[in-house]
Amino acid sequence: MSEREIDEDAPIFAIAAAAELSNMHPQTLRQYDRLGLVVPARTQGGSRRYSSRHVQQLREVARLSGEGMSLPAIARLLALEEQVHDLARRVSDLERQLTIERQSRPGARVFAAGATGSVITLRHGARVRRATDIVLWRPRDMHDD
Repeated sequence: MSEREIDEDAPIFAIAAAAELSNMHPQTLRQYDRLGLVVPARTQGGSRRYSSRHVQQLREVARLSGEGMSLPAIARLLALEEQVHDLARRVSDLERQLTIERQSRPGARVFAAGATGSVITLRHGARVRRATDIVLWRPRDMHDD
């Protein structure tokens, strides 16, 4: 994340500010927190702190509730959206790790599985130490030459 980007998960809004930004009464936010619908972070003193993503969720709850969706259905939808958000973040982290790994090991494209199940990176042309190891091999395309 660059310096100019704002962390949408940073708990920065007190309940009064979050209520105003979401066009709701603070008591409604407290009720949603008790129901587990939109659960803010807490300070050491126990005060609620909402992120900009929480505010977006509160607005979504208001919209869906206004369209007649039940609170349990909204809770399930928010849980699924949270799961998608977490998975997307995990994929992004793994892609970043993979890029770093590829950059730190140029030319390392051959792997072997050891007897214990560990993955061993081999340099091109290297031989496996023991006959019990399994080598994963992909034939070169005739056009790669």
